[in-house]
Amino acid sequence: MARGRFKEHDAPKAKLNKTTLRKALRIFRYMRPYRWHFALGFVFLIITSLLSLAFPVLLGKLMDAAPSSGSFMDSALGDLTDTASIAKLLAISFILQALFGFGRIYLFGHVSEHALTQLRKDTYSHLVRLPMSFFAQRRVGELNSRISADVALLQDLFTTVTAELVRQSIIIVLGLIMLFQLSPQLMFTMVSVVPVVAVAAVFFGRFIQKLSKQVQDGIADSGTIVDETLQGIQNVKAFANEAWEVVRYGKSVDAARTLALKGARWRGAFVSFIILCMFGAVVMVAYRAVELKNTGAIQPGEIISFIMLTVFIAAGFASIPEMFGTVLKAIGATERLLDIQEEKPEPVSLDKSHDVLKLNGRIEFRDVGFHYASREDVPVLKGVSFTAEPGERVALVGPSGAGKSTIASLLLRFYTPNEGRILIDNKDAQDYPLSALRDRMAIVPQEVLLFGGSIRENIAYGKPGASQDDIEAAARKANAHEFIERFPERYDTIVGERGIQLSGGQRQRIAIARAVLKDPAILILDEATSSLDTASEKLVQDALDQLMQGRTSFVIAHRLSTVRSADRILVLDKGIVTSSGTHDELMADTGGLYYHLSKTQLAEA
Repeated sequence: MARGRFKEHDAPKAKLNKTTLRKALRIFRYMRPYRWHFALGFVFLIITSLLSLAFPVLLGKLMDAAPSSGSFMDSALGDLTDTASIAKLLAISFILQALFGFGRIYLFGHVSEHALTQLRKDTYSHLVRLPMSFFAQRRVGELNSRISADVALLQDLFTTVTAELVRQSIIIVLGLIMLFQLSPQLMFTMVSVVPVVAVAAVFFGRFIQKLSKQVQDGIADSGTIVDETLQGIQNVKAFANEAWEVVRYGKSVDAARTLALKGARWRGAFVSFIILCMFGAVVMVAYRAVELKNTGAIQPGEIISFIMLTVFIAAGFASIPEMFGTVLKAIGATERLLDIQEEKPEPVSLDKSHDVLKLNGRIEFRDVGFHYASREDVPVLKGVSFTAEPGERVALVGPSGAGKSTIASLLLRFYTPNEGRILIDNKDAQDYPLSALRDRMAIVPQEVLLFGGSIRENIAYGKPGASQDDIEAAARKANAHEFIERFPERYDTIVGERGIQLSGGQRQRIAIARAVLKDPAILILDEATSSLDTASEKLVQDALDQLMQGRTSFVIAHRLSTVRSADRILVLDKGIVTSSGTHDELMADTGGLYYHLSKTQLAEA
């Protein structure tokens, strides 16, 4: 489980090339509606960067300035030889920096939040319209991480990293120019020392970062053990393996502790290294500055300005590698998000106001052949042909892997046949609008997925916006109203994640109520009673019998006792319809597969 889990710190960095950059730049189309906000924020960013550089210059001037002869308020604002005037300029620069800094952060936040909200919406709306073949080859956790973790990386890029990268670049470039103007000799001393220290700090920092990732991985692994144990707590207790789980978790956290202590030692060494090197560099620059001061080449205030500018520039150099790494991760995240948007979606309409498709429910498969894209050499269906008349109950039986569920998937147009045609009311299924066609179909699966909301919301999923009366009527037809009324919250009862608060039979009846509310013309029952006890099966089967009345129904079943009343039974084996007929007709063929399966199940019972 740990291997399948996405960790944000494991986000791959993109390799910079023309294709990657071209794709990454497409993300900025989401910022186009807010370009003027972004432009104004960029102006504020430049202003705050310049004001931050003004601070060390003014502070140096303050050190060399003469005492003010008048009051603070009466001093001239532009006199850089007067302490009160310089103090005023410092105060004004702080106030302006605070105001423009607020404006810059707010504007960039405004742009990024609006742009990324639209990006999330577009990615999600595109994702849900992708075909089943796409989801069959992807992990749910991976797709979820693209909308959450990958967008979070872009959020960091747009709100802070881009602005800080530009700001530090301005500080470095202008700072170096200002240093050269202050003292070319002292600048050469600084250039010969500080870059060496900065490069060493970068390499040391990468080692620390790699070690930190190992620590995070160890912590994540121990967290995975907790997840697995709590999710499978029933098995843990049933096998009396509490002690084994405690030992397993203990080993994991001990390993994480060892890595964390190693990381703490190296982080301490790293901090000590930085302190030693940076202060050593400052001492060397200060020593050279004193020599120049003694010769009259530089003033004390200019030394203060020079040292502070040097610290600003060194901090900028030290932060750029990490920010550039974040940029590369964000480019990789952009590429992954746009990969989703480049996938070809199904022709699904998001407009729910379309007219209801009128179907009689006649289904015809004509020489249908199919194989999954990931297994082209393994045909699932081979020349399948049959007809289901309107209102007819057709059962699909056969051993596992015979192709029963694949027929249901093709009927729902989850996939397209590789050969042959599927006709609905004598019209090719591909010629119907996909959303309108699926609106006239319903499926009750073996493993019912209920959403984590209330019972009312789960039933209404079959027809969003349905009234309470319609919901209760559907629940009565599904034999669900009685048990729902016994709950204190009744239809407002929260079913829990995946419906865990309800029994299997209750979940099935909620699913049937959902299908009743949808009022489909074509109904698919996929092993709808196979996992239920006898009492629950009778209630669910009664509800299913009511649901199938007047509808073309396909019943997929392993237990042949549930399909005896079907109008026709199709027997499949290895993707081929080997025989068809009623229960009595098929039982009369003592050499057939249906007879063999029936006798085997009777013997096992």
